Amino acid sequence: MPPASEASRPSSPDGLAQAPGLRDLFIGMQEVALSSFGGGLSAWSQRIVVEQRRWMTNEDFLTGLTVARLFPGPNQINMAVYIGASFRGLPGALVALAGMLLVPFSLLMALGLVYFQIHRIPQVDRVLAGVVAAAAGMALSMGFKILDTYRRDPVALVLAAGIFVAMAFFHVRLIPLVLVTAPLAMAWYWPRASQQELR
Repeated sequence: MPPASEASRPSSPDGLAQAPGLRDLFIGMQEVALSSFGGGLSAWSQRIVVEQRRWMTNEDFLTGLTVARLFPGPNQINMAVYIGASFRGLPGALVALAGMLLVPFSLLMALGLVYFQIHRIPQVDRVLAGVVAAAAGMALSMGFKILDTYRRDPVALVLAAGIFVAMAFFHVRLIPLVLVTAPLAMAWYWPRASQQELR
């Protein structure tokens, strides 16, 4: 359930909340970063940006995530820049990036120092294994949400299945796969005038 401050925001006709300000972007990206220890950043980002704060539709979020994955660098850093820039331009991108990195980086440094002192303790190793399992579950959860969005689109399902088979069974590297499939997908989904408009 979204926080009361978000529930009271006026919504647009499509059910989205008002565009976030710089402070909202900073806090929202911090929430994403601090919710996703052990992985699952994309899943947490989708849950917070789309489901809780209602800044974007699921389709808009997936578009941004696709763009983020096409550019070099960590996906969620690119995604934070995309979200911030979408609403507040360059200042929004910088603020969202700071929200994603500032506190988590500081905590990571502190935890790293502690980890190197206690990482040989078996109980610590088992706890970390549990965190990894939870992150895998979050990634699967996001995959099923995406499937629900595109289940009526056979081309998207064929592309997803083909890419999965190529990577999982034929061990095709990511960069050549993106270079081949991305232009095909963009050509197929490129906006076209409807038949009625052409007549």
